[in-house]
Amino acid sequence: MPQEMPTAASFQTLADVEPAIALTPLDGRYRAQVAPLVDHLSEAALNRARLVVETEWVIHLLDRGTIPGLRTLTDDERALLRAIPADFGAGGIAEHAAIEAETVHDVKAVEYYIKRRLAGTSLEPLAEVVHIYCTSEDVNNLSYALMIRGAVHDVWLPALREVTEAIADLARTTAEVPMLSRTHGQPATPTTLGKEMAVFAHRLTRQIRRIEADEMLGKINGATGTFAAHAISVPGTDWEESARTFVEHLGLTWNPLTTQIESHDWQAELYSDIARAGRILHNLATDVWTYISLGYFRQRLSAQGGTGSSTMPHKVNPIRFENAEANLEISGALLDVLAQTLVTSRLQRDLTDSTTQRNAAPALGHSLLAIANLKRGLAGLDVDAEAMAADLDANWEVLGEAVQSVMRTLGIQGVEGLDSPYERLKELTRGRRVDGEGMRAFIRDLGLPAEEEQRLLALSPATYVGYAPRLVAHLDDKTDDAAGGAADDAAGRAADGAPDGDRR
Repeated sequence: MPQEMPTAASFQTLADVEPAIALTPLDGRYRAQVAPLVDHLSEAALNRARLVVETEWVIHLLDRGTIPGLRTLTDDERALLRAIPADFGAGGIAEHAAIEAETVHDVKAVEYYIKRRLAGTSLEPLAEVVHIYCTSEDVNNLSYALMIRGAVHDVWLPALREVTEAIADLARTTAEVPMLSRTHGQPATPTTLGKEMAVFAHRLTRQIRRIEADEMLGKINGATGTFAAHAISVPGTDWEESARTFVEHLGLTWNPLTTQIESHDWQAELYSDIARAGRILHNLATDVWTYISLGYFRQRLSAQGGTGSSTMPHKVNPIRFENAEANLEISGALLDVLAQTLVTSRLQRDLTDSTTQRNAAPALGHSLLAIANLKRGLAGLDVDAEAMAADLDANWEVLGEAVQSVMRTLGIQGVEGLDSPYERLKELTRGRRVDGEGMRAFIRDLGLPAEEEQRLLALSPATYVGYAPRLVAHLDDKTDDAAGGAADDAAGRAADGAPDGDRR
């Protein structure tokens, strides 16, 4: 008799397998590509950042004489404190977890972890300075700012710069390779491959400038942002100045007005910028995918890796671009949720942000994975200029714009017999293919002045690219970032307001 299909109850429980099996693809299949983010956005990285904030706060208070009657630190004592986060590895992670299991509070566990390190040292009598005047959010907001700054500036931005430079290099090397444009999917005025790649490099460069300039804010002002515990304990200290200098010591921008939490607006701004950069990369992925399908790019199997298709040996699938497309969609969705929700906290505090902020890790992880795939995919492309040339030669009707523009110009200059240029070209070209001979015959029958006629007769789809080759050089423009960004913002707002009727 046939055996029954095994049921889920008969399977081994994978949750019990050791070492533990990753739940998400970022920590499993794609671990190698996103591993650099572990140093910045993992739970262990969060606790290490908390150790940095807590120990630096102790140093700040004692060295500035903030609390009357307490001595300053020796060099060895500062080194001891700073070694606590520096030495936080596997053993420390396990110890902190054990403490947290008792306290059921992750920040309090950090405080106790530090105090254990001070036991038996010259700093033991000063152990109660650890976490003094702080609410957990004082430590957390600064820790997250340090973590996110490291993840973005040390890992994510360098990866984005690399892929942007790869796009720019492709643009420069193909600046003069003519290519048929497609607007609304239809043959349109030719361009060059390099100019189209330069558009993406230029867009990404602008986003890089924005993200580099994004502020990262921090605060350390107590349970409801009023410095109440500070002021009642040591009324003679300028606590606003102390908070400002401490936040700036960490390399952050001081936020003087908060509730219990730092308002997270800077995170929302940053995540929106990162998401926008991701959407530009998504646009690149879909366009390159389309150029591959048109035969404009050939893929080297060795660069893409592995089998092209499980059943069709002739295929080299554009998997790097498809992987990037999917991961950018996931990243963008997560970043949007972060940007939308982190700006709201009920009254002076709720804890929704606690779990939300932890998801910066998968949001940036999926983006970093996408960038890695785009970089690898671009490195495996060969340009098929012959395929592009053949496509251009099959679409002479795209010269209709050139011919009617010359006719219009001559007509307004008083040359007779060139009336209704758009309509005449529309009759020749709309909905039909026109070959070179047909277009040249039409030009000869127009009765153009000799100079204009010869200029149009010498034209071909491959040479009708305007300034496209030289426009690529704008990638090397040296402009003032602030002025350029403001101009781009204004242009973007103007474009957003363009009427829907503009359908060229």
